[in-house]
Amino acid sequence: MKIAVVGLGNMGWPMAANLVAAGHLVTGVDADRDRAAAWAGGHDSPSTPTSFATSVAAVSADVEVIVTMLPTGAEVREVLLAAAADPHDGLVAIDMSSADPVGTRALHAELAERGIRLVDAPVSGGVERAKDASLAIMIGGDADAIAVARPVLEVLGGRLFELGGPGNGHAMKCLNNFVAGAAFAAASEAMSIGQRFGLDPATMFDIMNVSTGRSFATEVVMRQHVVTGEFGTGFAVGLFAKDVGIARALADAMEVEAPVNALVTDKMAAARDALGFGTDHSRAHEFWDQA
Repeated sequence: MKIAVVGLGNMGWPMAANLVAAGHLVTGVDADRDRAAAWAGGHDSPSTPTSFATSVAAVSADVEVIVTMLPTGAEVREVLLAAAADPHDGLVAIDMSSADPVGTRALHAELAERGIRLVDAPVSGGVERAKDASLAIMIGGDADAIAVARPVLEVLGGRLFELGGPGNGHAMKCLNNFVAGAAFAAASEAMSIGQRFGLDPATMFDIMNVSTGRSFATEVVMRQHVVTGEFGTGFAVGLFAKDVGIARALADAMEVEAPVNALVTDKMAAARDALGFGTDHSRAHEFWDQA
C-alpha cells in the first residue's frame, strides 16, 4: 500500500519503519522537515523507497492510507481536514493517537461527507513495543474501513481488538490509561508509606509482583524506573494527564459518577504542571512524595 505516516515522534518513527520493512511504500510526514528527511533517509532502500513531506496536504491525493500518531485530537483534526481538501479516492485515515472519543465520532461524520473513512486505532505498549511491532491496538470504525486498515494494523501490533463503531477505540484507550494511572498513583503512595515505615522499596515491589497488588505500574513503572532511578518509560506526564482527562470528560458525557477518575485526573494534572509536560511520567512519584 501507499501509506503516509503523520507524526514521526517516539512512537511514529518506529511504526513507520515497520511498515517499510513489511514492504509498504511509506511517506513520512512531520512538521519538522529535518526529522522527516532523517526518517526517510534512514529507511530508504531500492526495494522499498521512502519519501518525506512536511504537510499531509502534499501527499493525500497519492496515498491510500494516512496513519496519524499525534499528541492530541486537535492536531489530528487539523491534519485530516487538510487531507480532505484533495483526498485519494477511497482514502482511509487511521488515527492511532489518543483522542476524545466524542470528538472522534464527530470527525468521523465530517470526514465521511468529504470522502474519507476514519478508523480510530489507538495503541498500548509504549516505545519498545512500537519498535518490535507488538502493540495492543484498539479499533473503532465502520467495517469496510476496518477491512482496509487491518493489514496495516497487523504489521504494527501483536494483538488487535475490534470494538465496534467510530470512537470506540479511543474510548477504550482513555479508560485503559485511567486504570493504569490509578494503579500508578496507588503504587506510588504505597512506596512512600512503606519507605517511611522502614520497608525497602525494591523488596516491596518484588512482593507485590508475585501477589495480588501486581500491575504494569508495580512491575514496570515502579520497579524498573522509580526504584532504580531510571525514570525512562518514554511516556510524558503531560500525555498521561491528557489521557486520564479524556476519560474524565467521557465519564461526564455519559453522566457516570466517577470520583476515582476525578482524583487521578487531578493528581496527574498537578504533576504535569509541577514537572513540565514532557517530563517522564514516572517522575510524578517524586512530586507526589514531596507534596
